[in-house]
Amino acid sequence: MAHRHAVPGRRAALTALGALLATGLPSAVAAEPAPPAGPLPSTAQTLGADRPSAALLRALERDLGLTRAQASRRLINEAEAGTRAGLLRNALGNRFAGAWLRGATSQELVVATTKAADVPAIKAQGATAAVVKKPLRDLVAAKRKLDGAAARVGTHDTPLWYVDVPANRVTVEARTRAAAAAFIKAAGLDAKGVAVKVTAIRPRLLADITGGDAYYINDAARCSIGFSVTKGTQQGFASAGHCGKKGDTTTGFDRTAQGTFQASTFPGKDMSWVAVDDRWSTTANVRAEGDQKVQITGSVQALVGAAVCRSGSTTGWHCGSIQQHDTSVSYAQGRVDGLTRTTVCAEPGDSGGPFVAGVQAQGVTSGGTGDCSSGGTTFYQPINALLSDYGLTLKTAAVPSAPPQGNVTQAWAAGRVYEAGATVLHAGVRYRCLQTHQAQGAWAPTRTPALWLRV
Repeated sequence: MAHRHAVPGRRAALTALGALLATGLPSAVAAEPAPPAGPLPSTAQTLGADRPSAALLRALERDLGLTRAQASRRLINEAEAGTRAGLLRNALGNRFAGAWLRGATSQELVVATTKAADVPAIKAQGATAAVVKKPLRDLVAAKRKLDGAAARVGTHDTPLWYVDVPANRVTVEARTRAAAAAFIKAAGLDAKGVAVKVTAIRPRLLADITGGDAYYINDAARCSIGFSVTKGTQQGFASAGHCGKKGDTTTGFDRTAQGTFQASTFPGKDMSWVAVDDRWSTTANVRAEGDQKVQITGSVQALVGAAVCRSGSTTGWHCGSIQQHDTSVSYAQGRVDGLTRTTVCAEPGDSGGPFVAGVQAQGVTSGGTGDCSSGGTTFYQPINALLSDYGLTLKTAAVPSAPPQGNVTQAWAAGRVYEAGATVLHAGVRYRCLQTHQAQGAWAPTRTPALWLRV
C-alpha cells in the first residue's frame, strides 16, 4: 500500500514546488476542496517570520554578526526553506538524506539524496543538491542502536551521540577513543560507520538559577518558565524535567504561591509541566532583551542551521544556530535522548527557559557546556515532544486551538502534534505534513500549504 502511494506523493510534491518557485509563495496542488476566499498566506506570513520583534532582531545582530536587514531576511528565508525541505522530503522518499541551511542569511537550502539522478530535480526547486551514501532513515536507525546500548552499558565516558546530517554520519563524542569504540561495539555497529570526537568537555545541567521568569521549587531550588500551556481549562507552563518532580510545589518570581508539578520526566527526557493557580495568568509571551516580549504563534520545528534564541535570567537573551536534532546526552545525573544541540551560550540558572526560532517555540533549556563569556553549547528539550507526551496545548498569539485528542488519528485536528511525513484527512482530502508542529486552530491544511501537502 505504502509503495502505491509513494510515487503520486512525490509527483504532488514536485508539482507544488514548481508552483512555489513560480509564485514566490508556498502553493498546494490544484483542486483544493473549497478553501476560504482570498489569497493564501506565504510561509513567512503563516509562521510570523515577517513580523519579528525589535528585541529578536537586535539579538540576532549581536550574536550572529548580522545587520538588521540581514536578520530580517534570515528569518524569512528559514521559514520558506522549511516548506521547501518538507516538499523535497516527500518527493525523494527513502532516498532523502536530510536538509540544512547555509549562509549568513540562510539563503542556501541544501537537500541531500542518495541518488545522483535526483540532483537536477533538487536544483530545479532552488536548492543545492548533495549526493551522499546513507539515507536519513539509516542514520536514525544507527543512532537508535546507540540509544539501546546506552540502556545496557555506562555512558559516563561517552556523554554525547547524534546524527550529524550535513556530514551524513552518526557521531559519538567521548573522553577517549577506547570508550567510544566500546560503546559502538555494544550497539552492534561497524566502527567504520561512526565518527568519533574525543573531548574532555561534559555537558552539565543548568538547574539552580532562573532563566526567563524565575520560579522556585519547594521554596529551595530555582528554575525558569519555558512556555505557557493549557490542558483543558487548566493553565500552566512547560519547563525542564530535572527542575522538579511530580507533586513538588512552586512559587513565582515574587515568592508567592504559584502551582504544582503535574508531570516530570528525567532522565530519558528532560521535560515537565506545572499547573498554576487562579492568581496567575499565562500569556503567549517570552521575555527578550531589555524586558521586551516575543509573542509565540506556534511550534514549527526549525531546520538544522536555522537561527535560534534563548531567554534566561542569568545571561539574558542570546542567539545562535541549531547544530543537530535528536541528540543523546549522558549527563552525570542520567541520559537524555531527543535533545537539540545549539551554538547558543548558557550558564547555570538558565535551565527550563524557552528557545525560539523567530516566533516559533522550539524547546526548553536542558544543559550544556561553556559560558556566555567564552561561548558554549546548549541543548534543549523539543517542545513538540513535551506537548505530545503530556497532552498539552501551547498557548499562542494565534487563534485559540482545541485540546489534543490523542496520538493516533486519521482526521486533522487542532491541538495535535504532527511529525513531518504524517498523513491526515481534512475535508475529505488526504494531506502529508511538511514540517513538525502542533496544529493551531487557524492552520487547517487548506489554508497552510507551508505545513501541509495535498497528496
